[in-house]
Amino acid sequence: MRITRVLGAAALMLGLAVSPAAADSSPSPSASADDAAPTSAGTSFRTATEIEQGQDATASGSTGDYQYWSFPADAGQRPTVKATVKLPKTHAAQSWQVDVYDGLRRRQACQYGAQTRTAAADAASVELTCVMRTVRAWSEPWANDPLPGTYYIRLTAVGLATADLGQPVDTSVRADSKDIGGAAAVDGSLAEPLVPGIAVTSASDEETSESSAVLSAIEPEDGWSSGWWSDRWVWTVLGGVLAALAGVGGYTLTRGAGRPRQVPPGA
Repeated sequence: MRITRVLGAAALMLGLAVSPAAADSSPSPSASADDAAPTSAGTSFRTATEIEQGQDATASGSTGDYQYWSFPADAGQRPTVKATVKLPKTHAAQSWQVDVYDGLRRRQACQYGAQTRTAAADAASVELTCVMRTVRAWSEPWANDPLPGTYYIRLTAVGLATADLGQPVDTSVRADSKDIGGAAAVDGSLAEPLVPGIAVTSASDEETSESSAVLSAIEPEDGWSSGWWSDRWVWTVLGGVLAALAGVGGYTLTRGAGRPRQVPPGA
């Protein structure tokens, strides 16, 4: 009977721990339908159009131009950037590429996905995908790990015939993230996310100067987590509880039934 109660308590604790873990592995929610998606793109890092995760941003441009967007990504998220280019009715074969840069403007490698693709002559469109590495809450200064903050999307043609330069194209981009959870947790966090203007503003506050910088207006839906919480805490506590229950159960099974009633205490 006692063993049954021990196993029942362990099953209850396991169920409570699985719930937050399952929530962490779900994709990030899409942007609200009430939020108007941007219909233009920037021409540089400084003028990048800000978009929220889950928004379908569109833009019109010309072949040969650079188009820039920016979006926020927090610790524990693995962003996926998708871009679609609708090409002119008549054109030669051309290659398109989507690149992702972090808040320090370091180019981030794609884990997988078609980051560069060549559209055949007269193809209607070309689709690109970049699945990034998981954003870490903290990293060594010399490493190139993705960190919480603003990420920049750059879309451009990398192989064009001279006759195709300047032709009109329509583009669309979208950034989504999958929450990896405690599997990507690290023991550390950034003091501030890597967003435009944060360093200048912090310095101005320390010097009590009147100058200030314009910060990025976008951030994750629930704010910056700073990497202090993950479901790794839940699994650590659960492991300790299960170890304690296993010890109690092992002692109960091995201690025996005790002294038989018919045997006197001094025997």
